[in-house]
Amino acid sequence: MDAPDWGVPVLTGPTGAGKTDWALRLADELPLEIVSVDSALVYRGMDIGTAKPGVAARTRVPHHLIDIRDPGQSYSAGEFVSDARRAIEAIRARGRLPLLVGGTMLYLRALRGGLADLPQAAPELRRTLDARAATEGWMALHAELRRLDPLAAARIHPNDPQRIQRALEVCITTGQPLSQLQRERASTVSPGEFRTWAVAPERARLHARIEQRLHAMFAAGFLEEVRALRQRGDLTATHPSMRAVGYRQLWACLDGSGTLEDAERRAVAATRQLARRQLTWLRADAGVTWLDPEVPGAYDQWARELRRLWTFARS
Repeated sequence: MDAPDWGVPVLTGPTGAGKTDWALRLADELPLEIVSVDSALVYRGMDIGTAKPGVAARTRVPHHLIDIRDPGQSYSAGEFVSDARRAIEAIRARGRLPLLVGGTMLYLRALRGGLADLPQAAPELRRTLDARAATEGWMALHAELRRLDPLAAARIHPNDPQRIQRALEVCITTGQPLSQLQRERASTVSPGEFRTWAVAPERARLHARIEQRLHAMFAAGFLEEVRALRQRGDLTATHPSMRAVGYRQLWACLDGSGTLEDAERRAVAATRQLARRQLTWLRADAGVTWLDPEVPGAYDQWARELRRLWTFARS
């Protein structure tokens, strides 16, 4: 089945906006399969803190790129692009509709805009940067990135250690700014290959949703989930999986840094910061159609568009 002219559908938006609920609701109307665009959902054993769809939902609606890595392993944007494209092709081959759902903007950017030819991870350099961050703080490393690559530093929040580390790693190993390499990349996608909708309530409502969801996660045993991951003995706070929002704050709590209440407050604040970064990235994309889930009829409007796409794809 050839791709429809107006693209493979993508449902994105800030964390806590209700993307998964919309996708599962649409699955009652259309023969779709969900391809996750979420860097935390790839990890097994990280269920509560990632708001991972439950077994019943995944049994009812096929999901892809969930539980495909152990938390001790890494997973790159390049791997995501390859895996997502394979999943899309396989879903189409079954005569069904692929729907990409998630808010990891690095993955979405790579899928829609292609990948720069970047160096592989350098474990020794990463350990060095982690050691420096432990003594100097990530703000100091962000300041160094601002000197080496001002454009990348402007896009990366000072509280985003994983991206700061990767940008510095690229600068140091290649001698070139990450932003320059990304500008020079050859796009691997054709115009219109993806059609993107963003679900985003207004700011105060989104913040309330985030806080409510974090409280529900803690009530459901989020702390016990992180404690079980720590007790494995092979994970540290520097693993990409444990840098995920919520996991990072609870890991620090279990290390003795503040109370559980402190960790919960920090997790809420960090999640709101993540949502702000996601919105900033999406607002810079003219190809995104915005939908407010609090507006009556917003879901119905989106579902009508998807039904039209499905009808077009089958014709």
